[in-house]
Amino acid sequence: MAENARVSKDVFNDVARYNALMEAVRNRMTNRAFAPREVPREHFEMILEAARHAPSGANAQPWHYIVVTDLAVKQQIGECFVQEQQARAKLRMGFPTPNYNGVKTAPGLIVIVADFRFIKAFPVLNDGSELDRLYRQNAERILLQSVAASTMSAHLAAAALGYAVWWITAIGQEHIQKQIKPLLGVPEDLAIIDVMCFGPPLKPSYKRWKKSLDQIMSWERFNPRNYMTDAQVDLWIKNTRHKVMYRDESKVD
Repeated sequence: MAENARVSKDVFNDVARYNALMEAVRNRMTNRAFAPREVPREHFEMILEAARHAPSGANAQPWHYIVVTDLAVKQQIGECFVQEQQARAKLRMGFPTPNYNGVKTAPGLIVIVADFRFIKAFPVLNDGSELDRLYRQNAERILLQSVAASTMSAHLAAAALGYAVWWITAIGQEHIQKQIKPLLGVPEDLAIIDVMCFGPPLKPSYKRWKKSLDQIMSWERFNPRNYMTDAQVDLWIKNTRHKVMYRDESKVD
């Protein structure tokens, strides 16, 4: 019995395993320009094997991944984002949009597809009532969290293989869906919600600013010191957002 207790304790205190995980977590860094390199099929499969094991609501696994290696298709997908970037600039949104040209030459490019029909797998009434609407909103959150968990697993696997990564989410607009879906043969009732690019960085990656542990963690009850008023949020967006989005954390004021 004592031996079993000791083994059990060791299993839940495997610091070496934790450190190996954190090595991948800390080295999952965004880069938007990649050096030329052919990504072997094996690496795509290893990355998506990690994605396959992610948790999901009702174990619905409402995701599908499309590996894109055709340079011409990459060019067309990248151009969709470049056009979106230009549209934002014309609308004067004041959002520091990245340069999307790196999508066109990313050695690794995976398009993430979600099947929103699986919302019905979660608690919903399906009677068109106001209560059903609220449940369906929650079901959509469950689905999106599920796909995000799977995508994050893929990112960590890519980082563990030594690649820099880029998580692109600027594809909710209907016109982008209409442009990319036919390129990849995606059925109309499915949705493209993310694109994952990865490869060796053209220039060294840098770690972007992260909140400290005490800023994101409370014990027992929410710590009021970590609450931001509406005015503080607006001020952060005005004065800080542009610094932390695309700047090395060591250079953030």
